[in-house]
Amino acid sequence: MSRAEDIFQKLIYFGEDALDDFIINRQAEELFLDFKQTTPGIGKNVTSLPRDDRKNLAKCISGFGNSEGGVIIWGVECSRDMDIGDVAKAKVKVPNVHRYLSWLENAISGCTIPSHNKVRNHIISVDKNGDGYIATYIPKAEVSPLMSTVGNSIYIRSGSNNVPAPYSVIAGMFGRSPQPNIDLRLMDKKIEIIDNQEEHLVTGTEDNPDKSFAKVIRIGFSVHAQNNSSVIARELYLSCSNESTGSDLNKVRFLNYNQMDAIAGLPSQLNLISRQELRLPPRGSLKFANIEIILTPLAENDFLFDGVVGADKAAPKNFRIYINKNTLRSYVAKALRLEKDDAEGRTLLLNEFFNDFFRSES
Repeated sequence: MSRAEDIFQKLIYFGEDALDDFIINRQAEELFLDFKQTTPGIGKNVTSLPRDDRKNLAKCISGFGNSEGGVIIWGVECSRDMDIGDVAKAKVKVPNVHRYLSWLENAISGCTIPSHNKVRNHIISVDKNGDGYIATYIPKAEVSPLMSTVGNSIYIRSGSNNVPAPYSVIAGMFGRSPQPNIDLRLMDKKIEIIDNQEEHLVTGTEDNPDKSFAKVIRIGFSVHAQNNSSVIARELYLSCSNESTGSDLNKVRFLNYNQMDAIAGLPSQLNLISRQELRLPPRGSLKFANIEIILTPLAENDFLFDGVVGADKAAPKNFRIYINKNTLRSYVAKALRLEKDDAEGRTLLLNEFFNDFFRSES
């Protein structure tokens, strides 16, 4: 997940609380984030996005789209900080937020040439009067450069500003062929409480030959790569390693990767690359492997699992599962207290694992 998408998902998940957090922490505008206020005093006779707001939207779509993507938050006032730039100061609600959302949606396709068809909007919150806040997510464009139709300039993101691109940058954009964009997808997520006396998943080690547990936890998921670009991707790869499982009784297993070429590494590593004849078309998805994590109540160290997916000529996407030892003990204890038929409890624990312990970035 890119930094811009991570910000957008935070706004979707936490809503207005995320805005309050930005203001409390004096969040500055930056490479992936812009704060905007809407044109004041919009009358009832206005039927489309006001001129200044359209100009701001067009510059951001061009700037973020030609760079690494970004998010506009509509409804936040900024103040100038001499050290760090424009910082979030206060919330200023967008009047009639659903109407404003409609104006944004209608304006997007005409803001740049070519149009950026991956821009998404989300209403962060709305009050009883219909006023609220909106987030606009602008991913990196698959086809660039994007020229703003307001002023006919090509922008790139520089720090917290959208600036006209220098000639050398524009020349490089025209000369660069489209590249694959590989995203990480985790599928088939599940958590199980296993009767260890029946399945014998944990039977002790040299250091703990007599150590065993009546029940253990098994968390499973499959790792996929999705080609979110307009070109074919080749030589896709997955590399991952469990630097620490938390104890010598916990385990990480790599399963069902026989459709890939495996490159020998350390016992705790998995290095896979797709076979030369494989080509992944645009919007296509490829499964690398299944991964199982076996956790016991014994946690002497932090749990750390690192990985990366990518393809030839594509930017790699890193991911990590990290749980400190105290949190790991608490998490396993909660899981083992669940009743066998508590499906809701298992779902909450599964969501906690992937929401709190799993991180990905570009």
